[in-house]
Parts: sequence; C-alpha cells; structure tokens
Amino acid sequence: QVQLVESGGGLVQAGGSLRLSCAASGRTFSSYGMGWFRQAPGKEREFVAAISWSGDGTYYADSVKGRFTISRDNAKNTVYLQMNSLKPEDTAVYYCAARRLRGTSAYKNEYNYWGQGTQITVSS
Repeated sequence: QVQLVESGGGLVQAGGSLRLSCAASGRTFSSYGMGWFRQAPGKEREFVAAISWSGDGTYYADSVKGRFTISRDNAKNTVYLQMNSLKPEDTAVYYCAARRLRGTSAYKNEYNYWGQGTQITVSS
C-alpha cells in the first residue's frame, strides 16, 4: 500500500512559478512510475506529467511541455512538479499518482494510488 500526500499548492499570478511535492509512504516507492494529473471544475481529470521509476524517462502533456518539469528523489520518497510560466488555464486541483509499474503512462486508469489533491489557482 502506498499513501501519497501533495503539498505546495496555492495562489499565484500568471507568469509565476510554483513547485509541488508529493511525499510517498512505503518501501517500494522507487519501483513505481509516478504521475501528476489535474482536474478543473466541471472537467475530467487530465494527465499532466509522468516519470519512470529511475527518473530517466519523463513524459508531458502538450499543454505543459516546456513549462513544467517532473522529477523525483527516491532517497526522499518524493516526486516534484516544477511549474513555470503559469497561466490561468492551469488552475485546477493537482493530484499525484503512483503505478505498480516502472514506466511512464498518461492514462489515469493505469495508476493504482492517488493523493488527496492540492489546489492551484492562477490569477490573470
């Protein structure tokens, strides 16, 4: 069983930056692929970024490519999402997720564990 706790959300002006963290419990964190998803009001949860177990493989949604960076520190059981050049359309609840496979995936159904989410609001 893996428990995920996100932190780092908040209110930021357009063009600003934030860094989200996701702390994971459990000894098997380093063998899990990790991902970030987001859900805006009235919309479906969508893929943002994913990272492989080693950190060597990453994958991004087109909407965030070049602005967001996913990384992980297996020694700290933590995955990060650095978000730069934020836009109002990035406003959403951001969720961290873990999958019991080592590679990356953009499909939410392939993730086994989810955090509770953290709100990001980008003002114009």
